[in-house]
Amino acid sequence: MTITRHFIDVKNPDGNPRRVHYRRAGQGRPLLLIHQSPRSSAEYEPLLEKWAQHFTCIAPDTPGFGESAPLPQTAPDVNDYAQGIFAFMDAMGLPQTAAYGFHSGAIILITAAKHAPERFSTIAAGGYAMWTDAERRAFAENYTPPYVIMPYGEHLTWTWSRIREQSWFFPWYATTDANRLPFPHDDAEKNHAMVMDVLAAGPSYALGYAAVLQAPRDLPAQGQPTPPVLITGYHGDPLTAHIDRIESLPPGWATEKHIAPADAEAAALKWLQAHAGQGMALPRAPDDEGYTLNQLHWLGDRAAGHLHLHAPGSAAEFAHTSGQLTLDLPGHGLSVPSTADPAEVVRLIADALDSLLTAPLTRITGDGASSILAAKLSEALGLTPEPVIPGPYARIPNLTPDSYGSHLTRAFAYARAEAAFSGRPSPETVRAIPDGALTPQRLHRRTLALLRSRSANALTNALAGQ
Repeated sequence: MTITRHFIDVKNPDGNPRRVHYRRAGQGRPLLLIHQSPRSSAEYEPLLEKWAQHFTCIAPDTPGFGESAPLPQTAPDVNDYAQGIFAFMDAMGLPQTAAYGFHSGAIILITAAKHAPERFSTIAAGGYAMWTDAERRAFAENYTPPYVIMPYGEHLTWTWSRIREQSWFFPWYATTDANRLPFPHDDAEKNHAMVMDVLAAGPSYALGYAAVLQAPRDLPAQGQPTPPVLITGYHGDPLTAHIDRIESLPPGWATEKHIAPADAEAAALKWLQAHAGQGMALPRAPDDEGYTLNQLHWLGDRAAGHLHLHAPGSAAEFAHTSGQLTLDLPGHGLSVPSTADPAEVVRLIADALDSLLTAPLTRITGDGASSILAAKLSEALGLTPEPVIPGPYARIPNLTPDSYGSHLTRAFAYARAEAAFSGRPSPETVRAIPDGALTPQRLHRRTLALLRSRSANALTNALAGQ
């Protein structure tokens, strides 16, 4: 089953627009999936592939996470995130939906259902926390320190350690034998995926997490309207024990404990199939950013006539200027397909342009080694190629995730050096530093782009004939 990615503009309470990124798969009755903090909808890709057989699965990045813009409030609470769910549903044309949420995603959904129970035909919750007052105070003091992006990447070391050890201890900061979890791991790729979500969230990481940790847990009382809700847990999930903390269930609610995550997932699916509502229409996409049919991410003007390609190892956000159309290369930025074969890259871009362009192209340009791609694409489309930029072309460091997170600091160090030198730092490679190039925020985003472009060197070598 194909998972597609989209952007849509929703309305904040003040009427201003806010961009939301979401994943979609399947057909039929709608199912809204809300991810846990500090993840993004990327964590639901395996679930989307399974449940798309039964539903139109729609998984947004919650405000400030993934590629969704943050809420406008300086200190949003859980009710603000719940209102963000309604804003997204309104933009999508969803008067009512079934919904699934894991951990903090479940808390946001159940909070939303308390505000407007009629908007949900049913909710399945993968874990639901019932913190004591003492736990809530401890979390407020320790769980979500402000996330400060540092000029030399110090925050990256903290992020890696924070995510790496959260499978070892709960809460993550309580590093004692009494707080050990039953299934610790040191899986670099799994940790890397979670770290990338934290890096994408940046300062929103602490805001969103704190909002759900401090959320009240008053459940609907007898006589209050509520959709049917199932709360599940499984062995190894620290929230499974919280099922026993629920003193009384509202009418139509149920709880189940399971041994394995797959059993809890199957129970949630069965519940959702029994209670889900009806179908939905496909919403209109923004005109200045989105994804092509083959899931290449683009920015800019579809009618510009000028297509620009960023250099391998970069992303469209760093190469885009007004009056042009800019694509994230395959395997870069937010583009989904990945390949280091220049011929395949040309084919993917050419296919994407068929549905993307609203006016003929007259010019294709590229930075660095991508000037070779631009020439090849121009020839394939019958345009006059621009001159190729001569090499040597930049290569990025090896950014394969390792158990100690050193790939993160390598990426940040490369981003700093790249801003001040045209090659390996030396008197001969000194160059003028572009405005804002060494601000922590820009370096942080540049590091994200580097970490997302792990095929960059292979593509550059192929283009340069090496």
